[in-house]
Parts: sequence; C-alpha cells; structure tokens
Amino acid sequence: MGTRRPRIIAALAAVSLAAACSPGGDGGDGDTTGYPEQNITIVVPFSAGGPTDTVTRMIADPMAEALGGKIVVQNVEGAGGTVAAGQVAQAEPDGYTVLMHHIGMSTAPALYKDLGYQPLEDFATVGLVTEVPMTVVARPDFPPATLADLTAYVKANQDKVTLANAGRGAASHLCGLLFQSAAGVKLQEVPYQGTGPALTDLVGGQVDFMCDQTTNTSGQITAGKIKAYAVTTPERVKSLPDVPTTTEAGMPQLQVSVWHGLYVPAGTPPEVVQKLSGALQKALADQAVIDQMAELGTAPVTAADATPETHRAHLEEQIETWGKVIADAGVQAS
Repeated sequence: MGTRRPRIIAALAAVSLAAACSPGGDGGDGDTTGYPEQNITIVVPFSAGGPTDTVTRMIADPMAEALGGKIVVQNVEGAGGTVAAGQVAQAEPDGYTVLMHHIGMSTAPALYKDLGYQPLEDFATVGLVTEVPMTVVARPDFPPATLADLTAYVKANQDKVTLANAGRGAASHLCGLLFQSAAGVKLQEVPYQGTGPALTDLVGGQVDFMCDQTTNTSGQITAGKIKAYAVTTPERVKSLPDVPTTTEAGMPQLQVSVWHGLYVPAGTPPEVVQKLSGALQKALADQAVIDQMAELGTAPVTAADATPETHRAHLEEQIETWGKVIADAGVQAS
C-alpha cells in the first residue's frame, strides 16, 4: 500500500507477537475450533453494483471455500456507510457478521459529530483487501475534452455544473472535495445512495461529472458510455492506458485511492479473526480474483497487508491524515 508511512512497520512486530501468543480457545466465550458452523454475512455499506459491492462479491466465494462455509453479501445503505458500520459494531462478536468498508471508515470520525461508534475501539481489523484508483469522469456529451478544459469550464459555470457523489463521507465525495479545492471552485453537489445509481444517472446525462473508482468505471469508459479525464494515482492504470494521471493532466493536487478492508465487532475471538484473515489471504491469491481485479484497474494487496496488524496500523494513519484534510475543508455531515 503506497500510502503507508515507514513508521507503521515498526509497530507491527509486537502486535503480531501478541496475537500469536494469545491463549487457545476464544477467551472464555466458547470453543471456536468448529468455526464457521453457520452462514457468514459480509455487510456492504453501499448499494449493490457499486465498487465496494463489486470487490466484496469477488472475494466472497473464495473466502467461503477457504473457510469451508458459506458467505452471504448484504447491502445496507445510508449516511456514507455509517449506518452499516453502526449495525456491525453492535452485532454479536462471533465472526458471523463482517463489514467490508473503504476509506470512509477513516473519514467518518472527522465528518460526523454523533457517529455512534469509534472505528479503532468498536471494531477488530481483519485485513486490507485492495487499493483502487479513482477516475474523474463525465457524461458522454459533457463539453470539456480534457481535465484542464474541465477546470476552466467549471470555473466559468459554477452555478450550473452538477457534481455527483455517493453521499457525505463516501470516496466519491472526498475525491470531489479535493477536486473543488484544487480547482478553486464550489459546485452544486448531488448526493446518491451509492455510486451505482450515481453512475447510472451520469451515463443517462442527468448529472455532469463525478469521481468514481475504476472498479465501477472501467467498463463504462472502455465502452464509450462516459468520458474519462484522469486517474487519481501517480501511475496510469493498465486497464485504462489512454487515460492520463491527474499529474499528467495538470492537477497533481488531486491524488486519492480507495483502500478496502474487512472488519468484525470488537471482542471477536482472536482465533476467529485469524481464520477470516487467512481465508482473505487465500482469496486474494486466487488467480480468478487477481484477473477480475486487473480488468477493473486494481489488484489485491500482498499477504502481509491482508493481516489484522497491518490493517489496523493503516487505519490509524488514515484517520489522522483525513481528519486534518476534512478539518481544513470545514466539511461536516449531519
């Protein structure tokens, strides 16, 4: 994961040792050797068909096979992912309710005054999954031809241009904030319940432009159904070789990628967390998963990153980083 600081690595050895030396069993709550004995539910905080949902469904079956059980994906939308996260935080800590969340897990504490949960206190991390580039895309008939043209156009039409997103705190919202800051504009934002419906309206011409993950936009871009201006990463995306980076396109300030991770409620037995993490690592090494992700412009993280320890360290860093960005932007969600 390119966004992590070197200091993170130094903290991992002690945490890993503590996990490895945990006593057998589940700390007194019952024998976990038979886990899983019932269906596992992975809760996705956004709409079906969106990028987070897509990533989840890619890994669900391989994880289930590795665990010797069945995984059901459940979409629980609302409030930038906080509704689903709040529900999972209150779920029984038995390993049967898992949350897939993205960068929004690290931005929620700064965005919401009354969040109702704390990511570092109310969840146990399972492992990182993937880091997805974002794209700046527009309806197919939107006049600007390049990112520089787009910047000039929105400056001249601030009261007319519509910028879609998946709601406060969603990755598309954060990317949109960074774009507006870099361009020096304040646009009319149109929030949706997920980027799936937002992208549908973009294709249909109901909104002008938005930021969205390559897992959601690559197919639409290559099919010519939407216009692509740039990818928000330092290097071009293999599945979109003709789309320039934001740095190449003249907006180096717009750098953001969307990392995903799995969580369980705090108090989940360490042995269960480790089983889930091991299944995740096996799923991410599955060639079919690797190929599917490549088609959508992303790739699985390494086995070392798909661990509870690395995931938690990354979450801690991202909460600190995005807290400053959101505070500087003066953004608050209700």
